[in-house]
Amino acid sequence: METWAVASICVLLGLTARWTVSLNSYSGASKAPMFGDYEAQRHWQEVTFNLPVRQWYFNTTDNDLKYWGLDYPPLTAFHSLLCAHIANLINPDWIELHKSRGYESPAHKFFMRATVIFADVLIYIPAVVVYCLYLAQGSSKTKSSALLCILLYPGLILIDNGHFQYNSVSLGLALWGVLGLGCGHDLLGSLAFTLALSYKQMELYHALPFFWYLLGKCGKLGLTGKGLILLVKISLTVLVSFALCWLPFLFDPQQTLQVIHRLFPMARGLFEVKVNNLKYLTVTSSFE
Repeated sequence: METWAVASICVLLGLTARWTVSLNSYSGASKAPMFGDYEAQRHWQEVTFNLPVRQWYFNTTDNDLKYWGLDYPPLTAFHSLLCAHIANLINPDWIELHKSRGYESPAHKFFMRATVIFADVLIYIPAVVVYCLYLAQGSSKTKSSALLCILLYPGLILIDNGHFQYNSVSLGLALWGVLGLGCGHDLLGSLAFTLALSYKQMELYHALPFFWYLLGKCGKLGLTGKGLILLVKISLTVLVSFALCWLPFLFDPQQTLQVIHRLFPMARGLFEVKVNNLKYLTVTSSFE
């Protein structure tokens, strides 16, 4: 009971820090023509809500990819669509096609900040709490200290709550994946990490540890017996999960290739026109 009381205080301190940071301004505020990542996230909601799925990653008259074109995996796009439906219920002007470009208001800023906090509460913070209290080693004091340090990590708070990002979603899903493997639920862990990878491609950094851990476990069980069965189950879980996340883009090879082209920008250069300005690049690089 005492441990949970301390954990609750840590969570409240983490939420307080996040909301305090969110009250401040942000990079790109009122600075045309790109308006910073605030506008990027808002624009993705505009695009996903108003355009058919087949146009989300393509350059069209209604979707100028040079203006904050989608460059994250489909799960991010679906998240933007969900937020867009909520935004439309509150104020349709926030995501009106074309006319909402560069939209800024205190009410909409509050909404955007709230979506980040909600993602933290729903996915990231519970994963951190469960990890620190049940999977991490050490005394109750050590676990509580670790929980507080993770929840108050300034890098993530500044990027997500100060700069309009949702890295906590992919990191939270990856941590749920770690929890799944740590508790012996390999299929659930594989599912969680697949969702993390389908949300942000940066989770490729964590892919090799997951892959080798699971392959090693299958090898220990024997690749001609129980290990082979587990390997098949894990493979099917990953493939089905990816298929569901990418389903709208799998029926047309051109769609699939275009999404991959947007995720890995080697063919179009590491930076597009929106970050060619040295001053803007300096600002954004401090957050990314």
